[in-house]
Amino acid sequence: MNLEIITPDKKVFAGAADAVTLPGSEGQFQVLNNHAPLVSTLSRGNVVIDTKGGKQTLVIDGGVVEVLNNKVLVLAEAVL
Repeated sequence: MNLEIITPDKKVFAGAADAVTLPGSEGQFQVLNNHAPLVSTLSRGNVVIDTKGGKQTLVIDGGVVEVLNNKVLVLAEAVL
């Protein structure tokens, strides 16, 4: 699936991901390939990106996520 993480200042990540774990407002959740459409608010916490090259962790200060047609778009308030 294609993942983009964008802040008001810049695009932090853009590329293919096998899975992404996000800090939802009601708890942590994971998005995998072919996930059902979803829109959710995010709280402060870790975003864990699983790619073929390994894992990458970012800390965000909240935001929103949209999942649609194997594209995950994270609009983060800030990456800490």
